[in-house]
Amino acid sequence: MNDIQQIMRDRYPGNTWADVARRDGALPDVLALQSNPDQDLSDIPFVRYTDQAWFEAEMERMWQRTWQFACRDEHVAEPGDWFVYDIGRLSVLIVKSEEGLKAFRNSCLHRGTKLKPSKACGWSSDITCPFHNWSWNLDGSLKSIPCDFEFPHLEVAKSHLVEVRCEMWNGMVFVNFDADAAPLVEYLEVLPDHFRNWDLTGWYVATHVRKHLPGNWKLAMEAFMEAYHTPYVHPEMTNVVGDHNMQHDVLSRHISRDLCAMASPSPTSQAGLSEQDLLDMMLVGDGKMVGERARVPEGKTARWVMAEQLRASMKEQYGLDYSAHSVPEMIDSLKYHVFPNVMIYPAPGLCLVQTFRPDGHDRDRAIFDQYVLHPRPRDDHYEVGEMEEIGEDDSFAGVESMDAFLASVLDQDTDIMRMQREGMYASGKGAQTLSLYQESRIRHFHKTLGEYVEGAR
Repeated sequence: MNDIQQIMRDRYPGNTWADVARRDGALPDVLALQSNPDQDLSDIPFVRYTDQAWFEAEMERMWQRTWQFACRDEHVAEPGDWFVYDIGRLSVLIVKSEEGLKAFRNSCLHRGTKLKPSKACGWSSDITCPFHNWSWNLDGSLKSIPCDFEFPHLEVAKSHLVEVRCEMWNGMVFVNFDADAAPLVEYLEVLPDHFRNWDLTGWYVATHVRKHLPGNWKLAMEAFMEAYHTPYVHPEMTNVVGDHNMQHDVLSRHISRDLCAMASPSPTSQAGLSEQDLLDMMLVGDGKMVGERARVPEGKTARWVMAEQLRASMKEQYGLDYSAHSVPEMIDSLKYHVFPNVMIYPAPGLCLVQTFRPDGHDRDRAIFDQYVLHPRPRDDHYEVGEMEEIGEDDSFAGVESMDAFLASVLDQDTDIMRMQREGMYASGKGAQTLSLYQESRIRHFHKTLGEYVEGAR
Protein backbone atom coordinates (compact mmCIF):
# COMPACT_ATOMS: atom_id res chain seq x y z
CA MET A 1 0.00 0.00 0.00
CA ASN A 2 1.43 3.33 -1.01
CA ASP A 3 1.32 6.80 0.50
CA ILE A 4 -1.93 7.73 -1.23
CA GLN A 5 -3.79 4.97 0.57
CA GLN A 6 -2.14 5.97 3.85
CA ILE A 7 -3.59 9.43 3.33
CA MET A 8 -7.05 7.88 3.01
CA ARG A 9 -6.58 5.82 6.18
CA ASP A 10 -5.44 8.92 8.05
CA ARG A 11 -8.30 11.01 6.67
CA TYR A 12 -11.01 8.41 7.42
CA PRO A 13 -9.67 6.41 10.40
CA GLY A 14 -11.63 3.21 10.82
CA ASN A 15 -13.96 4.18 8.00
CA THR A 16 -12.25 3.36 4.71
CA TRP A 17 -14.04 0.86 2.48
CA ALA A 18 -11.74 -1.91 3.75
CA ASP A 19 -12.53 -1.00 7.38
CA VAL A 20 -16.28 -1.10 6.73
CA ALA A 21 -16.01 -4.33 4.74
CA ARG A 22 -14.06 -6.14 7.49
CA ARG A 23 -16.62 -5.40 10.22
CA ASP A 24 -18.54 -8.48 9.16
CA GLY A 25 -15.59 -10.82 8.62
CA ALA A 26 -12.37 -11.36 6.73
CA LEU A 27 -12.04 -10.31 3.11
CA PRO A 28 -11.08 -12.65 0.27
CA ASP A 29 -7.64 -11.96 -1.15
CA VAL A 30 -9.03 -10.35 -4.29
CA LEU A 31 -10.83 -7.69 -2.22
CA ALA A 32 -8.11 -7.32 0.41
CA LEU A 33 -5.77 -6.19 -2.37
CA GLN A 34 -5.07 -2.46 -2.67
CA SER A 35 -3.19 -1.02 -5.64
CA ASN A 36 -2.85 2.65 -6.54
CA PRO A 37 0.63 3.41 -7.94
CA ASP A 38 2.09 6.90 -8.17
CA GLN A 39 0.94 8.85 -11.22
CA ASP A 40 1.81 11.86 -13.31
CA LEU A 41 -0.40 14.57 -11.76
CA SER A 42 -0.45 16.82 -14.81
CA ASP A 43 -3.74 18.39 -15.90
CA ILE A 44 -5.82 16.66 -18.59
CA PRO A 45 -6.49 19.04 -21.52
CA PHE A 46 -10.09 19.61 -22.59
CA VAL A 47 -9.19 19.06 -26.24
CA ARG A 48 -9.52 15.36 -25.46
CA TYR A 49 -13.25 16.01 -25.14
CA THR A 50 -13.87 18.94 -27.49
CA ASP A 51 -11.47 18.61 -30.43
CA GLN A 52 -12.67 16.81 -33.56
CA ALA A 53 -9.15 15.77 -34.55
CA TRP A 54 -8.71 14.01 -31.19
CA PHE A 55 -12.09 12.32 -31.63
CA GLU A 56 -11.08 11.07 -35.08
CA ALA A 57 -7.80 9.76 -33.67
CA GLU A 58 -9.72 7.85 -30.98
CA MET A 59 -11.92 6.28 -33.62
CA GLU A 60 -8.98 5.23 -35.78
CA ARG A 61 -6.31 4.26 -33.24
CA MET A 62 -8.22 3.25 -30.12
CA TRP A 63 -11.73 2.02 -30.94
CA GLN A 64 -10.48 -0.12 -33.83
CA ARG A 65 -7.76 -1.77 -31.71
CA THR A 66 -9.46 -2.57 -28.40
CA TRP A 67 -11.77 -5.32 -27.20
CA GLN A 68 -15.28 -3.96 -26.67
CA PHE A 69 -18.26 -5.53 -24.92
CA ALA A 70 -21.00 -5.92 -27.53
CA CYS A 71 -23.70 -8.15 -26.04
CA ARG A 72 -24.35 -11.10 -23.73
CA ASP A 73 -24.27 -14.74 -24.81
CA GLU A 74 -28.04 -15.02 -24.27
CA HIS A 75 -28.51 -12.47 -27.07
CA VAL A 76 -26.94 -14.95 -29.52
CA ALA A 77 -27.69 -18.27 -27.84
CA GLU A 78 -29.02 -20.37 -30.75
CA PRO A 79 -27.88 -20.83 -34.38
CA GLY A 80 -29.43 -18.02 -36.39
CA ASP A 81 -29.50 -15.50 -33.54
CA TRP A 82 -27.91 -12.16 -34.45
CA PHE A 83 -27.09 -8.88 -32.73
CA VAL A 84 -25.83 -5.54 -34.11
CA TYR A 85 -23.16 -3.55 -32.27
CA ASP A 86 -22.23 -0.03 -33.43
CA ILE A 87 -19.33 2.22 -32.50
CA GLY A 88 -19.14 5.56 -34.29
CA ARG A 89 -19.72 4.88 -37.97
CA LEU A 90 -18.58 1.28 -37.58
CA SER A 91 -21.11 -1.53 -37.30
CA VAL A 92 -20.65 -5.20 -36.44
CA LEU A 93 -23.07 -8.06 -37.05
CA ILE A 94 -22.64 -10.82 -34.47
CA VAL A 95 -24.25 -14.16 -35.36
CA LYS A 96 -24.46 -17.62 -33.86
CA SER A 97 -23.58 -20.16 -36.51
CA GLU A 98 -23.47 -23.96 -36.18
CA GLU A 99 -19.72 -23.62 -35.60
CA GLY A 100 -20.08 -20.96 -32.88
CA LEU A 101 -19.99 -17.17 -32.66
CA LYS A 102 -19.02 -15.12 -35.69
CA ALA A 103 -18.80 -11.37 -36.21
CA PHE A 104 -18.74 -9.50 -39.52
CA ARG A 105 -18.57 -5.95 -40.78
CA ASN A 106 -22.24 -5.03 -41.10
CA SER A 107 -21.95 -4.09 -44.76
CA CYS A 108 -22.99 -5.84 -47.97
CA LEU A 109 -20.16 -6.69 -50.37
CA HIS A 110 -22.33 -5.60 -53.29
CA ARG A 111 -23.04 -1.91 -52.70
CA GLY A 112 -22.38 -1.47 -49.01
CA THR A 113 -25.91 -1.56 -47.59
CA LYS A 114 -26.19 -2.47 -43.90
CA LEU A 115 -27.12 -6.12 -43.68
CA LYS A 116 -29.02 -5.70 -40.42
CA PRO A 117 -30.36 -2.48 -38.87
CA SER A 118 -28.68 -0.78 -35.93
CA LYS A 119 -30.15 -1.16 -32.44
CA ALA A 120 -31.58 -4.53 -33.43
CA CYS A 121 -31.29 -8.25 -32.77
CA GLY A 122 -33.24 -11.25 -33.97
CA TRP A 123 -33.09 -14.60 -35.76
CA SER A 124 -32.62 -15.53 -39.40
CA SER A 125 -31.53 -18.64 -41.27
CA ASP A 126 -28.98 -16.68 -43.30
CA ILE A 127 -27.68 -13.14 -43.79
CA THR A 128 -29.50 -11.40 -46.62
CA CYS A 129 -29.03 -7.84 -47.86
CA PRO A 130 -32.36 -5.94 -47.88
CA PHE A 131 -31.41 -4.00 -51.05
CA HIS A 132 -30.62 -6.58 -53.77
CA ASN A 133 -31.02 -9.85 -51.85
CA TRP A 134 -27.41 -10.99 -51.90
CA SER A 135 -27.22 -13.73 -49.31
CA TRP A 136 -24.56 -15.30 -47.08
CA ASN A 137 -24.55 -18.35 -44.85
CA LEU A 138 -24.21 -17.84 -41.10
CA ASP A 139 -20.50 -18.66 -41.34
CA GLY A 140 -20.05 -15.72 -43.73
CA SER A 141 -19.65 -17.71 -46.92
CA LEU A 142 -21.52 -16.52 -50.00
CA LYS A 143 -24.85 -18.33 -50.43
CA SER A 144 -26.56 -16.82 -53.46
CA ILE A 145 -26.78 -13.79 -55.76
CA PRO A 146 -29.85 -12.87 -57.84
CA CYS A 147 -28.97 -12.94 -61.54
CA ASP A 148 -25.60 -14.44 -60.78
CA PHE A 149 -24.89 -14.65 -64.53
CA GLU A 150 -24.42 -10.85 -64.30
CA PHE A 151 -21.31 -11.33 -62.17
CA PRO A 152 -18.87 -13.54 -64.09
CA HIS A 153 -16.11 -11.32 -62.74
CA LEU A 154 -16.96 -12.06 -59.06
CA GLU A 155 -14.58 -14.40 -57.23
CA VAL A 156 -16.85 -16.43 -54.97
CA ALA A 157 -13.97 -17.58 -52.77
CA LYS A 158 -13.16 -13.93 -52.01
CA SER A 159 -16.78 -12.98 -51.34
CA HIS A 160 -16.82 -14.06 -47.72
CA LEU A 161 -18.18 -11.40 -45.35
CA VAL A 162 -15.38 -9.40 -43.74
CA GLU A 163 -14.78 -10.88 -40.30
CA VAL A 164 -14.24 -9.07 -37.02
CA ARG A 165 -12.58 -10.74 -34.03
CA CYS A 166 -15.20 -12.11 -31.62
CA GLU A 167 -14.56 -13.87 -28.32
CA MET A 168 -16.50 -14.53 -25.14
CA TRP A 169 -15.65 -14.35 -21.44
CA ASN A 170 -17.96 -14.89 -18.46
CA GLY A 171 -21.09 -14.80 -20.60
CA MET A 172 -20.03 -11.53 -22.25
CA VAL A 173 -19.37 -11.22 -25.99
CA PHE A 174 -16.53 -8.91 -27.05
CA VAL A 175 -15.45 -7.76 -30.51
CA ASN A 176 -12.20 -6.29 -31.85
CA PHE A 177 -11.58 -4.82 -35.33
CA ASP A 178 -7.84 -5.51 -35.09
CA ALA A 179 -6.98 -8.87 -36.65
CA ASP A 180 -3.58 -8.79 -34.92
CA ALA A 181 -4.92 -8.05 -31.44
CA ALA A 182 -3.93 -10.26 -28.52
CA PRO A 183 -6.61 -12.76 -27.41
CA LEU A 184 -9.36 -11.37 -25.20
CA VAL A 185 -8.21 -13.26 -22.12
CA GLU A 186 -4.79 -11.59 -22.38
CA TYR A 187 -6.35 -8.16 -22.90
CA LEU A 188 -8.42 -8.65 -19.73
CA GLU A 189 -5.20 -9.11 -17.74
CA VAL A 190 -6.08 -9.60 -14.03
CA LEU A 191 -9.87 -9.69 -14.54
CA PRO A 192 -10.36 -13.47 -15.03
CA ASP A 193 -8.43 -14.16 -11.83
CA HIS A 194 -10.44 -11.58 -9.88
CA PHE A 195 -13.72 -13.03 -11.16
CA ARG A 196 -13.03 -16.64 -10.21
CA ASN A 197 -15.84 -16.50 -7.62
CA TRP A 198 -18.12 -14.32 -9.74
CA ASP A 199 -19.51 -16.58 -12.44
CA LEU A 200 -21.96 -14.60 -14.59
CA THR A 201 -22.47 -17.29 -17.23
CA GLY A 202 -25.65 -18.45 -15.49
CA TRP A 203 -27.14 -14.97 -15.47
CA TYR A 204 -29.12 -13.08 -18.10
CA VAL A 205 -30.10 -9.51 -19.04
CA ALA A 206 -33.34 -8.87 -17.18
CA THR A 207 -33.56 -5.18 -18.14
CA HIS A 208 -31.67 -3.02 -20.62
CA VAL A 209 -31.98 0.77 -20.65
CA ARG A 210 -30.27 3.01 -23.22
CA LYS A 211 -29.95 6.74 -22.63
CA HIS A 212 -28.64 9.42 -24.98
CA LEU A 213 -26.42 11.78 -22.98
CA PRO A 214 -25.36 15.41 -23.56
CA GLY A 215 -21.59 15.04 -23.45
CA ASN A 216 -18.48 13.36 -24.78
CA TRP A 217 -18.45 9.61 -24.03
CA LYS A 218 -15.47 10.01 -21.67
CA LEU A 219 -17.16 12.81 -19.75
CA ALA A 220 -20.22 10.60 -19.28
CA MET A 221 -18.19 7.56 -18.20
CA GLU A 222 -15.93 9.44 -15.81
CA ALA A 223 -18.92 10.49 -13.71
CA PHE A 224 -19.15 6.79 -12.81
CA MET A 225 -15.44 6.52 -11.96
CA GLU A 226 -15.49 8.72 -8.86
CA ALA A 227 -17.82 9.57 -6.00
CA TYR A 228 -16.13 12.86 -5.14
CA HIS A 229 -19.25 14.59 -6.51
CA THR A 230 -21.80 12.49 -4.64
CA PRO A 231 -22.42 14.70 -1.56
CA TYR A 232 -23.08 17.69 -3.82
CA VAL A 233 -24.97 16.16 -6.76
CA HIS A 234 -26.65 13.26 -4.91
CA PRO A 235 -26.87 14.41 -1.25
CA GLU A 236 -29.72 11.99 -0.57
CA MET A 237 -27.28 9.10 -1.07
CA THR A 238 -24.81 10.13 1.61
CA ASN A 239 -26.74 8.59 4.51
CA VAL A 240 -26.67 5.07 3.09
CA VAL A 241 -23.74 4.82 0.66
CA GLY A 242 -20.01 5.40 1.08
CA ASP A 243 -18.42 7.91 -1.30
CA HIS A 244 -15.31 9.84 -0.29
CA ASN A 245 -14.11 6.74 1.58
CA MET A 246 -14.43 4.42 -1.44
CA GLN A 247 -11.42 2.36 -2.47
CA HIS A 248 -9.91 3.06 -5.90
CA ASP A 249 -7.53 0.49 -7.38
CA VAL A 250 -5.46 0.63 -10.56
CA LEU A 251 -4.86 -3.05 -11.24
CA SER A 252 -3.29 -3.16 -14.71
CA ARG A 253 -3.17 -1.26 -17.98
CA HIS A 254 -6.75 -2.08 -18.97
CA ILE A 255 -8.34 -2.82 -15.58
CA SER A 256 -9.23 -0.63 -12.61
CA ARG A 257 -11.98 -0.72 -10.01
CA ASP A 258 -13.71 1.13 -7.21
CA LEU A 259 -15.23 -0.53 -4.14
CA CYS A 260 -18.17 1.19 -2.49
CA ALA A 261 -19.94 0.13 0.70
CA MET A 262 -23.73 -0.21 0.67
CA ALA A 263 -25.76 0.38 3.88
CA SER A 264 -22.90 2.44 5.25
CA PRO A 265 -23.01 6.25 5.53
CA SER A 266 -20.66 8.62 3.76
CA PRO A 267 -18.04 10.35 5.91
CA THR A 268 -19.93 13.55 5.01
CA SER A 269 -23.21 12.32 6.56
CA GLN A 270 -24.31 13.91 9.82
CA ALA A 271 -27.49 11.86 10.22
CA GLY A 272 -26.16 9.42 12.84
CA LEU A 273 -28.38 6.58 11.66
CA SER A 274 -28.75 3.30 13.54
CA GLU A 275 -28.07 -0.03 11.86
CA GLN A 276 -31.83 -0.55 11.60
CA ASP A 277 -32.20 2.87 9.98
CA LEU A 278 -29.49 1.96 7.49
CA LEU A 279 -31.27 -1.26 6.60
CA ASP A 280 -34.66 0.43 6.25
CA MET A 281 -33.25 3.27 4.12
CA MET A 282 -31.05 1.12 1.89
CA LEU A 283 -32.47 2.12 -1.49
CA VAL A 284 -29.55 1.74 -3.87
CA GLY A 285 -29.15 -1.66 -5.45
CA ASP A 286 -31.30 -4.24 -7.11
CA GLY A 287 -34.21 -4.42 -4.69
CA LYS A 288 -35.72 -7.38 -6.54
CA MET A 289 -32.69 -9.42 -5.50
CA VAL A 290 -32.42 -8.23 -1.88
CA GLY A 291 -36.13 -8.52 -1.07
CA GLU A 292 -38.09 -7.17 1.90
CA ARG A 293 -36.20 -5.61 4.81
CA ALA A 294 -35.84 -7.52 8.10
CA ARG A 295 -34.72 -6.63 11.63
CA VAL A 296 -31.08 -6.18 12.60
CA PRO A 297 -30.13 -8.57 15.43
CA GLU A 298 -28.15 -7.29 18.39
CA GLY A 299 -24.45 -7.09 17.56
CA LYS A 300 -25.00 -7.36 13.79
CA THR A 301 -24.93 -4.79 11.03
CA ALA A 302 -27.43 -3.81 8.37
CA ARG A 303 -24.93 -5.02 5.82
CA TRP A 304 -24.76 -8.47 7.43
CA VAL A 305 -28.55 -8.75 7.42
CA MET A 306 -28.78 -7.77 3.75
CA ALA A 307 -26.12 -10.32 2.82
CA GLU A 308 -27.76 -13.10 4.83
CA GLN A 309 -31.13 -12.32 3.33
CA LEU A 310 -29.71 -12.35 -0.17
CA ARG A 311 -27.85 -15.64 0.38
CA ALA A 312 -31.10 -17.27 1.52
CA SER A 313 -33.05 -15.84 -1.41
CA MET A 314 -30.48 -16.96 -3.98
CA LYS A 315 -30.44 -20.47 -2.52
CA GLU A 316 -34.22 -20.78 -2.37
CA GLN A 317 -35.10 -19.21 -5.71
CA TYR A 318 -32.17 -20.20 -7.91
CA GLY A 319 -30.32 -23.00 -6.12
CA LEU A 320 -27.17 -20.85 -5.93
CA ASP A 321 -24.91 -21.34 -2.89
CA TYR A 322 -23.21 -18.13 -1.77
CA SER A 323 -22.44 -19.32 1.76
CA ALA A 324 -18.69 -18.84 1.19
CA HIS A 325 -19.05 -15.29 -0.13
CA SER A 326 -18.20 -12.38 2.16
CA VAL A 327 -20.68 -9.60 2.91
CA PRO A 328 -19.15 -7.13 0.41
CA GLU A 329 -19.09 -9.81 -2.29
CA MET A 330 -22.86 -10.10 -1.84
CA ILE A 331 -24.11 -6.51 -1.62
CA ASP A 332 -21.43 -3.90 -2.35
CA SER A 333 -20.80 -1.95 -5.52
CA LEU A 334 -17.71 -3.75 -6.82
CA LYS A 335 -17.25 -1.82 -10.04
CA TYR A 336 -14.56 -3.06 -12.44
CA HIS A 337 -13.69 -0.88 -15.41
CA VAL A 338 -12.40 -2.58 -18.55
CA PHE A 339 -10.72 -0.15 -20.94
CA PRO A 340 -12.06 1.57 -22.84
CA ASN A 341 -15.73 1.73 -21.92
CA VAL A 342 -17.34 -1.09 -19.94
CA MET A 343 -18.05 -1.37 -16.22
CA ILE A 344 -18.95 -4.70 -14.62
CA TYR A 345 -20.53 -5.03 -11.16
CA PRO A 346 -20.44 -8.73 -10.14
CA ALA A 347 -22.06 -8.73 -6.66
CA PRO A 348 -25.42 -10.60 -6.67
CA GLY A 349 -27.12 -7.69 -4.91
CA LEU A 350 -26.02 -5.21 -7.58
CA CYS A 351 -25.16 -7.12 -10.73
CA LEU A 352 -24.84 -4.68 -13.64
CA VAL A 353 -23.01 -4.04 -16.88
CA GLN A 354 -22.69 -0.43 -18.07
CA THR A 355 -21.17 0.87 -21.29
CA PHE A 356 -20.38 4.34 -22.66
CA ARG A 357 -19.61 5.19 -26.29
CA PRO A 358 -19.99 7.98 -28.82
CA ASP A 359 -23.53 8.61 -30.03
CA GLY A 360 -22.99 7.98 -33.71
CA HIS A 361 -20.04 10.06 -34.87
CA ASP A 362 -20.73 12.99 -32.52
CA ARG A 363 -17.98 13.92 -30.09
CA ASP A 364 -20.43 15.95 -27.99
CA ARG A 365 -22.96 13.22 -27.29
CA ALA A 366 -22.79 9.74 -25.82
CA ILE A 367 -24.81 6.55 -25.48
CA PHE A 368 -25.15 4.97 -22.05
CA ASP A 369 -26.33 1.37 -21.80
CA GLN A 370 -27.23 -0.27 -18.51
CA TYR A 371 -27.88 -4.01 -18.32
CA VAL A 372 -29.29 -5.42 -15.07
CA LEU A 373 -28.46 -9.12 -14.72
CA HIS A 374 -30.52 -11.74 -12.88
CA PRO A 375 -29.79 -15.44 -12.36
CA ARG A 376 -31.46 -17.78 -14.80
CA PRO A 377 -34.45 -19.58 -13.22
CA ARG A 378 -34.21 -23.23 -12.26
CA ASP A 379 -36.46 -24.22 -15.16
CA ASP A 380 -34.32 -22.11 -17.54
CA HIS A 381 -37.43 -20.30 -18.80
CA TYR A 382 -36.72 -16.59 -19.05
CA GLU A 383 -37.00 -13.71 -21.49
CA VAL A 384 -34.05 -11.49 -22.26
CA GLY A 385 -35.00 -7.90 -21.50
CA GLU A 386 -35.63 -5.79 -24.57
CA MET A 387 -33.78 -2.51 -24.89
CA GLU A 388 -35.76 0.50 -23.62
CA GLU A 389 -34.39 3.66 -25.25
CA ILE A 390 -34.81 7.21 -23.94
CA GLY A 391 -33.63 10.51 -25.38
CA GLU A 392 -31.42 13.21 -23.91
CA ASP A 393 -34.39 15.15 -22.55
CA ASP A 394 -36.24 12.09 -21.24
CA SER A 395 -36.09 11.08 -17.61
CA PHE A 396 -34.88 7.71 -16.37
CA ALA A 397 -37.93 7.89 -14.09
CA GLY A 398 -40.10 7.26 -17.15
CA VAL A 399 -38.62 3.77 -17.56
CA GLU A 400 -40.96 1.39 -15.74
CA SER A 401 -38.30 -1.25 -15.11
CA MET A 402 -35.97 1.15 -13.27
CA ASP A 403 -35.79 1.64 -9.51
CA ALA A 404 -37.23 5.13 -8.81
CA PHE A 405 -34.40 6.20 -6.53
CA LEU A 406 -31.67 5.07 -8.94
CA ALA A 407 -33.53 6.79 -11.79
CA SER A 408 -33.44 10.07 -9.86
CA VAL A 409 -29.69 9.72 -9.27
CA LEU A 410 -29.00 9.09 -12.96
CA ASP A 411 -31.13 12.09 -13.96
CA GLN A 412 -29.01 14.27 -11.68
CA ASP A 413 -25.87 12.99 -13.45
CA THR A 414 -27.39 13.85 -16.83
CA ASP A 415 -27.95 17.47 -15.82
CA ILE A 416 -24.37 17.82 -14.58
CA MET A 417 -22.94 16.27 -17.77
CA ARG A 418 -24.61 18.96 -19.87
CA MET A 419 -23.16 21.72 -17.66
CA GLN A 420 -19.71 20.13 -17.73
CA ARG A 421 -19.72 19.86 -21.53
CA GLU A 422 -20.69 23.51 -21.89
CA GLY A 423 -18.12 24.56 -19.30
CA MET A 424 -15.31 22.75 -21.10
CA TYR A 425 -15.96 24.79 -24.24
CA ALA A 426 -16.21 28.00 -22.20
CA SER A 427 -13.00 27.35 -20.24
CA GLY A 428 -10.15 29.82 -20.19
CA LYS A 429 -7.92 27.30 -18.37
CA GLY A 430 -8.41 24.58 -21.00
CA ALA A 431 -7.73 21.61 -18.75
CA GLN A 432 -8.98 19.71 -15.69
CA THR A 433 -7.07 19.12 -12.46
CA LEU A 434 -7.83 15.71 -10.99
CA SER A 435 -7.57 14.74 -7.33
CA LEU A 436 -4.75 12.58 -6.00
CA TYR A 437 -6.81 9.49 -5.11
CA GLN A 438 -10.55 9.76 -5.69
CA GLU A 439 -10.08 10.63 -9.37
CA SER A 440 -6.93 8.57 -9.88
CA ARG A 441 -8.66 6.01 -12.07
CA ILE A 442 -9.73 8.74 -14.49
CA ARG A 443 -6.09 9.79 -14.75
CA HIS A 444 -5.03 6.19 -15.36
CA PHE A 445 -7.71 5.84 -18.04
CA HIS A 446 -6.32 8.91 -19.84
CA LYS A 447 -2.80 7.51 -19.65
CA THR A 448 -3.91 4.33 -21.42
CA LEU A 449 -6.03 6.30 -23.89
CA GLY A 450 -3.06 8.52 -24.75
CA GLU A 451 -0.90 5.48 -25.42
CA TYR A 452 -3.42 4.13 -27.92
CA VAL A 453 -3.94 7.47 -29.65
CA GLU A 454 -0.17 7.91 -29.90
CA GLY A 455 0.11 4.52 -31.56
CA ALA A 456 1.33 2.18 -28.79
CA ARG A 457 -0.24 -1.28 -28.54
